[in-house]
Amino acid sequence: MNKAQLIDAVAAGAGLTKVDAKKAIDAFIAATTDALKAGDRVALIGFGSFSVSERGKRTGRNPQTGKEITIPAKKVVKFKAGAELADAV
Repeated sequence: MNKAQLIDAVAAGAGLTKVDAKKAIDAFIAATTDALKAGDRVALIGFGSFSVSERGKRTGRNPQTGKEITIPAKKVVKFKAGAELADAV
């Protein structure tokens, strides 16, 4: 499902226009992004939670040359599914 399909599904499920559904989804994405940038965790009971984790520096290999390279540390977003979502899938 892409974003346009999600907008259609939310509009149909909530009885909203597609414009209002798009605004709601965009607002959710913006609020979640802002919270994660601030280092907060976003938890949606029954659905799951988004959090930021630090991935340490590690050694990798260039697949073309086979030469070892150092992959720098970075922050990554993690999603952990909630119990209801995990049971539904």
